Amino acid sequence: MIAFSGASLVVAWAIIATAILLMDSIGSGNFRDQAKRDQRTYEVRLNVLSAERDARAAEALAAQERFNSAMEQISKMQSQLLDSETRRSEMETGIEVIQSTLRRTMREREAARVELAALKAQFDEEGDGNNEIMASGGSAASEAISFLSNALVETAAERDTIRADAEDALSRADEMAFEIRMMQDQNDQIFRQLEEAMTVSVKPLDKMFRSAGLNTDTIINQVRRGYSGQGGPLTPLSFSTRGDDKVTPDTERANRILNQMDALNIYRIAAEKAPFATPVRAGYRFTSGFGMRRDPKTGGRRMHEGIDFAGPVGTPLVATADGVITYAGWQSGYGRLVKIKHEFGIETRFAHLSKINVNVGQRVSRGDRIGDMGASGRVTGPHLHYEVRVDGQAVNPMIYIKAANDVF
Repeated sequence: MIAFSGASLVVAWAIIATAILLMDSIGSGNFRDQAKRDQRTYEVRLNVLSAERDARAAEALAAQERFNSAMEQISKMQSQLLDSETRRSEMETGIEVIQSTLRRTMREREAARVELAALKAQFDEEGDGNNEIMASGGSAASEAISFLSNALVETAAERDTIRADAEDALSRADEMAFEIRMMQDQNDQIFRQLEEAMTVSVKPLDKMFRSAGLNTDTIINQVRRGYSGQGGPLTPLSFSTRGDDKVTPDTERANRILNQMDALNIYRIAAEKAPFATPVRAGYRFTSGFGMRRDPKTGGRRMHEGIDFAGPVGTPLVATADGVITYAGWQSGYGRLVKIKHEFGIETRFAHLSKINVNVGQRVSRGDRIGDMGASGRVTGPHLHYEVRVDGQAVNPMIYIKAANDVF
């Protein structure tokens, strides 16, 4: 019995041990397969995100090239417009000179006619009342008649010359009027092209600022105040060559285009001062958005006042707009924190950094490296916590990032 019991125990232990080893082997194989599948999935996702990032970068570069091309075209069109307006003003001046000369010549011709009629009347009176004197002074009368005949011939020749000059002036005036109409048509085409270019360039920028919740009128006024040292606002154009203040449709169109060009330039300046960019230039994974979420530490629901970009420790972080560093150090919860003050009451925050590359009071430009991604402070892993605040209130940073992607 003892031997049988011992043998039974040995057999039972062997069966149990073998089952345990088989289950462990099967479980390990399943875990390794799952890990490999997760790794492949993660690599595929990274490749997709990398391709999307490259596509966005290519689109941004193409948009910038289109914008630069539009600005060059606008500059050329403006030069052509100014040249055509100069030629038109010169033609208007020439027409006025010709008309003035024609009017003066007509007045001189009428005066010559009146004088000739008076001389003929005087001669007739002298001839009827002094026949005896004319008979005795035939030679003097002949001389007077000869003088009057020559004067009549000269007057007729001058009249013909004046008539020919007048006809030539009228013909030239018609030609100049035709040229003016042609230039007006050309100017109208240039105006249309300029207006279309301004519409394509200004409206997307205006939409970008409005999508970010910014008041465009306030932004334009603020930028103008800060950039008025070179002569102040634009002076309206005047196409008049007569010194009057009459406003023509061309003047209104030109001034409207100049105002749009001024607004375009202001929007370009403002776009550099607002955080319309992504703070991470290298590969990253978007892990948490703005708003209420489950706290990763406690599990409770809390307000998340920024967005999170996960990546390796040391990933470069860049400023998203021009500004001044107002804080660069350790802060509870945030870890290593950098705050940047921008225009229009905007502030950006970069938290959980592993390294800070800037100092308080330092001015930075968009794209300047301010630090490296890390896991300092209250975190579960390395990432960047990025905030945008307007007048102290946290807003969704994705509003600015998406608005910039729609334009750039």
